[in-house]
Amino acid sequence: MAAQKINEAHEHIAKAEKCLKTSLTKWKPDFDSAASEYAKAAVCFKNAKQYDQAKDAYLKEAEYHTDNKAAIEQAGMMMKEQKKMPEAIQYIEKACMMYMENGTPDTAAMALDRAGKLIEPINLEKAVDLYQKAAGVFENEDRLRQAVELLGKASRLLVRLKRLDEAAVALQKEKNMYKEIENFPMCFKKTTAQVLVHLHRGDFVAADKCVRESYSLPGYSGSEDCVAMETLLQGYDEQDEDQVYRVCNSPLLKYMDNDYAKLAISLKVPGGGGKKKKAAAAPQGGAGGAPSAAKDEEDDEYEGGLC
Repeated sequence: MAAQKINEAHEHIAKAEKCLKTSLTKWKPDFDSAASEYAKAAVCFKNAKQYDQAKDAYLKEAEYHTDNKAAIEQAGMMMKEQKKMPEAIQYIEKACMMYMENGTPDTAAMALDRAGKLIEPINLEKAVDLYQKAAGVFENEDRLRQAVELLGKASRLLVRLKRLDEAAVALQKEKNMYKEIENFPMCFKKTTAQVLVHLHRGDFVAADKCVRESYSLPGYSGSEDCVAMETLLQGYDEQDEDQVYRVCNSPLLKYMDNDYAKLAISLKVPGGGGKKKKAAAAPQGGAGGAPSAAKDEEDDEYEGGLC
């Protein structure tokens, strides 16, 4: 089967080369027909899993059919099949530039998103760059819902990379976009993410400011998200590790996107040393465990039951 497809591919290449030749009766090369034959050859090579030859055929198609930006993107996909990710992304980015020049920015943004997904498992930094570029293209086209979704991907990866200053900026931009499209529940979630990022940066003032600014959002004041952040900030400010632990391990924070949930469960108050305030403060005035002992004696008195 593979050998048959390879033979078919070579037949299409021979036809393409014939289309490009000139003679006494044919003065101009037939570029469109050549491009069509190279496209057919590329598909045959692809089906035979001859990805390098398929890539070359797609590039030939693009060379002779300059309007076909998809051919260059397909060449990138052939590199992806060979696990040659840097080369794959290079071709896809080139195709995106051509999509932009050709007046099809939506296609460019979607291709950048696909490229981000391809490279994310092996290069988070490049994935952030691609997602942010895609978001920028959608934003320029006033497609804010698509733009904010891609910004969200970039923000989460910035947190994973521990580039928290950049993550804070990205989250503010996300929040502003959600506010613009009046998706206020998502604004609440982004405020929570902002607080976690700022506290990990050691910037309590910035975290507190994010919550205060959110009071102007319809429905935020008194909401579950708001109360949780007020409680968290109070505990953090008072170095009450028990209070901070309770909030950070509540379902509201534990079931956030994984990167933010990790920030929550790893948050420590300054100078806390990893101990809960209540546990440290239990022995007061030299009383030791006396209250507990008294309780035990009271329990013993009724150990046999009331009857």
